[in-house]
Amino acid sequence: MMHRGHMTPSATWKVGRLAEAGGLTVRTLHHWDAIGLLSPSQRTTGGHREYTEDDLVRLYQVLALRSLGLALDTIAVCLDAGVDPTRLVRDHLAGVEASMAALEVLRERLVRLGEELSSDRAPASTTLLDALQAIGGTGPGSEHTLGRHLDADQIQVLRARASALGPAMHYLLEIEWPELYRRAERLRGAGTPATDQKVRRLVARMDELSALFTGGDAGISAGVRAAWHDDPAAMSGEADAPADDWRELAEYLDRARHSPA
Repeated sequence: MMHRGHMTPSATWKVGRLAEAGGLTVRTLHHWDAIGLLSPSQRTTGGHREYTEDDLVRLYQVLALRSLGLALDTIAVCLDAGVDPTRLVRDHLAGVEASMAALEVLRERLVRLGEELSSDRAPASTTLLDALQAIGGTGPGSEHTLGRHLDADQIQVLRARASALGPAMHYLLEIEWPELYRRAERLRGAGTPATDQKVRRLVARMDELSALFTGGDAGISAGVRAAWHDDPAAMSGEADAPADDWRELAEYLDRARHSPA
C-alpha cells in the first residue's frame, strides 16, 4: 500500500503521466474511466480532469488484484465493497496453505493404505475411512447437498472448472458472488421491482458467474439452483442462513431473469 506521507497532498496527475507511471496506455485508463473502475476525481479551474492521490491508491489496488488474474468487474466489486487487497492476498495464501496441508494429510493416509495393501493383508477399516475422508468422500457441507441434485460427473465438471479459474475462484465465490446477493437483497428489501434494470444487471452478472463454473450446462445450473433452494445454509456456509429469506430472494431473482425485457 502506498504511504500518503511520500507525496504532497496537492499532487495530481494527468492521464498521460499516470499511464506512464503505471505501465499502462492512455486508452486503458480511458476505458477504466468509462466503466467506472478508476476515474479522475478532480477538475482544475480550467475544467481538466486530473487524478488525485486517492485515485493513485486505487490504481495500485486495481493492478495488485489484476495481477492475481481477476476480471475488471470482479475487481470493481471488491474495491467498492471496501475489501482490502492485502487481506485478499492473505486470505488466498491461507487457502493455498490449507489446501497444501490437506494434500499432505491425504498423502500420508494413502501411503499408509498402500503399505497395508502391499503387505497382502486387508487394510483396517479405519485406514480406509481415513483415506475416504481425506479425499472428500464423507463429511457435511455443500457438496453433499449438491450430490442430491447432481450426479458424480456433473460435480466433477464443477470441480474442474473451479480449479481452472485459479486464484480468481476464491474471490469470485467468496467476494463477488456474496456481494451480488447482498445487493439484490437490499433492492428486494427496499421494494424495488424485479423488473428494474438494477436487478436485471445483477442477475446478468450472477448468470455470467454461473456459466464460468457450469460451462453453460443447463442441467448443472438447474441442479445448483435446486441445491440452494433445498439447503441454503449448507450451500452458503452460513449455519444461520434463513431458508425462507433465501428462497424469497431466489424467487425475486427468477422473476427478474424471466420477465419480459
